[in-house]
Amino acid sequence: MSVEFSGGAEGPADLFARFSLNQQTVKQWSLPELADGCARAGVRGVGLWRAPVQEYGVAAAARLVRDAGLAVTSLCRGGFFTASDPKERADALADNRAAIEEASALGTDTLVLVSGGLPPGSRDLYGARERVADALEELAPYAAEAGVRLAIEPLHPMYAADRCVVSTLGQALDLAERFPAERVGVVVDTYHLWWDDTIGSQIERAGSAGRIAAFQLADWVTPLPAGVLLGRGQLGDGSVDLRWFREQVDATGYRGPIEVEIFNPSLWERPGAEVLAEVVERFTTHLVHIR
Repeated sequence: MSVEFSGGAEGPADLFARFSLNQQTVKQWSLPELADGCARAGVRGVGLWRAPVQEYGVAAAARLVRDAGLAVTSLCRGGFFTASDPKERADALADNRAAIEEASALGTDTLVLVSGGLPPGSRDLYGARERVADALEELAPYAAEAGVRLAIEPLHPMYAADRCVVSTLGQALDLAERFPAERVGVVVDTYHLWWDDTIGSQIERAGSAGRIAAFQLADWVTPLPAGVLLGRGQLGDGSVDLRWFREQVDATGYRGPIEVEIFNPSLWERPGAEVLAEVVERFTTHLVHIR
């Protein structure tokens, strides 16, 4: 079942009701600490990652978050579909079936997919994207039976070679639109999409068709660190017009969770409760009051 936390977003209270904390934002917290910290802060949603959930135990993690009164807004991640080697491809499909089962057990209908980069020695972006489509065709019926929607996340083009050949929301929609909207959707992530001058029309395209499966926030702060993966900024510290994104997404009728997902070692070095309090304050300030 799709998670909807609010009928509207007219003020801070409405937005906070939709707030979800992605586990990676407070990576220093164990899963029990995450559940307890969110419950104490009045946070109703969490986005989880497979590795710590598997380490804790999927069934135990599902009980933990349920007992804390939390909804799992997404599970990350599936994907990595672009291998050309048959065995690697079969292994990836098997792993994604396991991810679908984990998402279902956790009670979330959203499995976030990072599509995968180019195989070693390849320069064929088109062929890699077609392998993503082939994998979706195989997995979408299996996911539907489990009550899980596959959510294609486009990543910034700097990740195209090694991590994700789907770089724009338009490319993600081109793939998703081959399948029913209730089976395959897309992720709107401000960190990855803020630079695209077509993003407004692509958000409208996604939302009008009911394709927005998840809405995630992080800011773009320069200079990027070595390796670039851990360079997501705290909300309000960078170049992204977060309120504009929220208004564009809400204008399509989306009323689902708004998930803050920040990979940043400077946040992980601080007490988790302090980070969560700061994230909530920035979330309210920059999504309501500041353009």
